[in-house]
Amino acid sequence: MAMSEDGREDEYGGAEELTHTTDEGDVQMVDVGNKPDSERRAVAAGEIRLQPSTIEAIGESEIGKGDVLATARVGAIQAVKHTWETIPMCHQIPITNVDTEFDLRDDRIELEVGVETTGKTGCEMEALEGVTTGLNVVWDMVKAVEKDADGQYPETGIENVRVLEKEKQER
Repeated sequence: MAMSEDGREDEYGGAEELTHTTDEGDVQMVDVGNKPDSERRAVAAGEIRLQPSTIEAIGESEIGKGDVLATARVGAIQAVKHTWETIPMCHQIPITNVDTEFDLRDDRIELEVGVETTGKTGCEMEALEGVTTGLNVVWDMVKAVEKDADGQYPETGIENVRVLEKEKQER
């Protein structure tokens, strides 16, 4: 592994090297063929701001479209499994596990998605896709009650999407 200027290890050859472009500037997929398989895990999180009345309706299963969190969980898992189809240079990786955890707060729902794989490349993009899609599904399920009189969403927003952790264990 190479070391970046700040002393961190960088498995793709250095922090300053763009691995998805050739020397000529053409876009390419990173060749991970010679890398050993390792057990990997990534956890991402994000939140959707909602009106307190919407949070209450979700908690009491009073949303007309159905079970918001169950539907969002399915959407998050599906997104994890299909990340390689939506992120152009992402490898198709074998997903071995997906965990989703929702936390209903007074004015928002927080979602954490953990993804596990055994392979040659990490799974943080899959975790991020799970979070963003899961939160988008929540929005879709509650948009009728979130809209104001003008059909806008002044109190609704998806925020703070980030990778919380990334782990790699050599086999």
